[in-house]
Amino acid sequence: MEIDRRAFIASLGGTAAVSLMDSEAKADSLEHWMEEQLDEQVAAVQGQREKFPTVAEIEAQIETRNYRRGAGSLFVSGRGNVKKLTPMPKNATLKDFFELRFAPANHVLQSATRALKTGMSEEIVLACLLHDCVLNLIKPDHGWWGAQLFEPYIPEKSTFAIRYHQTLRFYPDSDAGYEYPDQYFRIFGEDYKPPAHIEATYKMLKNHKWYMEPRLVTVNDLYAFDPKAVVSIDPFQDIIGRHFKSPKEGLGNDNSPSAHMWRTLANPDQPL
Repeated sequence: MEIDRRAFIASLGGTAAVSLMDSEAKADSLEHWMEEQLDEQVAAVQGQREKFPTVAEIEAQIETRNYRRGAGSLFVSGRGNVKKLTPMPKNATLKDFFELRFAPANHVLQSATRALKTGMSEEIVLACLLHDCVLNLIKPDHGWWGAQLFEPYIPEKSTFAIRYHQTLRFYPDSDAGYEYPDQYFRIFGEDYKPPAHIEATYKMLKNHKWYMEPRLVTVNDLYAFDPKAVVSIDPFQDIIGRHFKSPKEGLGNDNSPSAHMWRTLANPDQPL
């Protein structure tokens, strides 16, 4: 069977999630994925569409795990024990967090690289670079959490794009080049309906003057899962320098409204 590495990695939650898995977990996941692919191919031959889970079936899986799916990546190991983290420097910068807490960050780096190559504004490139970093801390409502994490340091349009990309990913826009991904049928269930706050936010965004800011993040988000891509934060240092207000005390030490979030990312092994 030919293996689509991009699809396989995306099915596990992206390269950041894969990097947290040990070899046995990766092997088990690959075997399970290949079984699913075989079932899909057989169904296609028989003229049947892929069988996606329902919301009820996904709910039934909750008590089969010893973790909650919403826990940030720093707090959960795919299988086995977590590893000790390198201590953060005293006056930690965004680059330090990328290297020591967000790494390998392939997905957001690919997203920002795509935005840069396709001529997006620097505010959008920055939003693409940062849009999923908060997943290392927490996953539910990550658009809002991510906007809160970065808001004291970045332009208003970038914050807006990060906050609302979460909403727009549930709503296709073919004119902008975004279709609803099959992956969401697998993650949320084929009969999933976004909650009321997401629907209300979408209605607001449709007529907002900055609608395209978060929409462009979703466009550059969906296709940023290339396992062969070689990416680095280095090409974005000038953009970060122009648009990220790095505190001289270091992130987490500047008493900003989100300083506590940076401290949590820096020290996720603290018991309280």
